[in-house]
Amino acid sequence: MERTDKRAFVYRVFESIAPAYDRMNTLLSFGAHKRWRRIMLEMMDVRPGSRALDVATGTGDLALALRRSVGAAGEVVGLDFSPAMLARAREKAARAGLADIVWVEGDALALPFPDGRFDYATIGFALRNVPDLDRTLAEMARVVRPGGLVVSLELSKPVVPGFREIYYVYFERILPLLGRWFARRYEEYRWLPESLRGFPDHKGLAARFVRAGLTDVRVRLLFGGIAAVHVGRKPGGDAPFGAVGGSAEGGAALF
Repeated sequence: MERTDKRAFVYRVFESIAPAYDRMNTLLSFGAHKRWRRIMLEMMDVRPGSRALDVATGTGDLALALRRSVGAAGEVVGLDFSPAMLARAREKAARAGLADIVWVEGDALALPFPDGRFDYATIGFALRNVPDLDRTLAEMARVVRPGGLVVSLELSKPVVPGFREIYYVYFERILPLLGRWFARRYEEYRWLPESLRGFPDHKGLAARFVRAGLTDVRVRLLFGGIAAVHVGRKPGGDAPFGAVGGSAEGGAALF
C-alpha cells in the first residue's frame, strides 16, 4: 500500500472505531494492554518534572499515565491525526481531572515541535500503522533532547513454538469476527492482523531504532512475544532515568 493510501485508510479506520476503541482493546487483549503499559512506564522510570510527547495517542491512555508520572511540574503532549480519537482523549482527561494535557492534531511523520523539546517520546500500538516507520522513529528521536528516550509499545510476533501457531489462528481468524460482533466493524479489525504481517519482529524493530540514531536499545518481550517494549536513548546528555543498561549484539538486550 502506498504511503498516501495507507494514511487515508488508517485515518478512516480510526475515525470509525473511535467510539468502541477502548472497549475493544480490553476485549481483544483480555485486558493485558493495561499491564503492558505499566511495564513500559516502569522501564522508562519517568522522572517528575519531565516533558513527554505521546505520538499517535489515540484515546489518550498512555498520555494520561505519563501525566500522572511527570507530576504537577511536568508537561505532557498527546498527538494524533484523528479528531475522533482526540475528542475521546479530551473527554477522558477531563473526567480524570487531567485537563492540562495538551492535545495536538498532527502527523507522526512531521512532528510540529522543535528539536530536543521533550525528555521522552512514546508511541503505543501505532508504529505498525504509520506510513513510514523509519521517518516516524527519526522524528521521535529529533524531538527528544540528547539523553532522552524514544519508547514503543507494540504488537510483535510470538517466539514460542506451538503458542505462536495458536496465537495466529486467534489473531487472523477470530479477532476480526470479534470486531464484527462487538463493534460492528469487520474490515477495520481485519486490518489489525494485516498491519502486522509486514511489520518487523522485535529484532528487526530494534535494528530500526539503531538506524534512527538511537543507542542502548533495550527490548522486553511480553506474553511470549505477542507484544514488545522497545526503549532507545538519543546520544549525548544524561539519560532521563537510571542506567539504561548495556546493549547486546544487534542493539537489544532481552529480559
